[in-house]
Amino acid sequence: MTTNTLIALVDASAYAESVCHHAAWIAGRTDWKVKVYHVMGRRDAVEKQDLSGAIRLGARSALLEQLSELDATRAKLAHEHGRAILEDAKAIITKGAEITVETRLRQGDLVETVTAKEETGDMIVIGKRGEAAGLAMEHLGSNLERIVRASHKPVFIANRAFKPITSALVAFDGGPSSLKAVDYIARSPMFAGLAVTLVFAGKETPAIQKALSDATATLKAGGFDAQTVIESGEPEKVLAQITSTGSQDLLVMGAYGHSRVRSFIIGSTTTEMLRSCKVPVLIMR
Repeated sequence: MTTNTLIALVDASAYAESVCHHAAWIAGRTDWKVKVYHVMGRRDAVEKQDLSGAIRLGARSALLEQLSELDATRAKLAHEHGRAILEDAKAIITKGAEITVETRLRQGDLVETVTAKEETGDMIVIGKRGEAAGLAMEHLGSNLERIVRASHKPVFIANRAFKPITSALVAFDGGPSSLKAVDYIARSPMFAGLAVTLVFAGKETPAIQKALSDATATLKAGGFDAQTVIESGEPEKVLAQITSTGSQDLLVMGAYGHSRVRSFIIGSTTTEMLRSCKVPVLIMR
């Protein structure tokens, strides 16, 4: 069941603005509304504690009360900070566009929140890195892989800098998820008018030739004049090389497959690819 809703996850990282711009781009093409979530960690919402059990001398009670009030003040500031993040996100998404945006401030674990709420959306947008990872190339957002593994929805991973998307590269291995990705592209207004290229990394076989032919036929029925590329080599190296040329604006991958792409998408090589890839990545389930 479709909801015509995009779920965007924002924090205070440098990638949050890119998440908002990509969410606006997707919503503008699909006519979806956007639900923006900011999830505070449990430590960001400390409740006033009863520390009386720790009091041995009456003179300490005033200090303990002040510490407890300080915790409550910090929690209040964290809520205000979260609301400010959501207000900024809404302003970016709606700037110059008629997009319906709802904001949600939640407390707890990000992945648990996404798992509980993902059925209310058709796609999830998250930044490649979060607050803790900063801009360091060797680090990814700590929750990114967990969300990719846990979610049953397509996950759009925004890179740091947004630019309008005019082309898409599809990692194709002939497996069910890559075929599903092709069908999704052929049907979704999100991809309308984009230049689409299917790339297979590995040994060319009659089966792969037929699978690529069938895939291009599906895309042609959707109005795409798709190109195909067959390159020998490891999928992660082939895809990294192609996306590094600047000729592609978006990489589309299936989450599962019948070849090495399976371990590539959900294993350690996925992390390596996401670290080096300078374009946003859409992972299909």
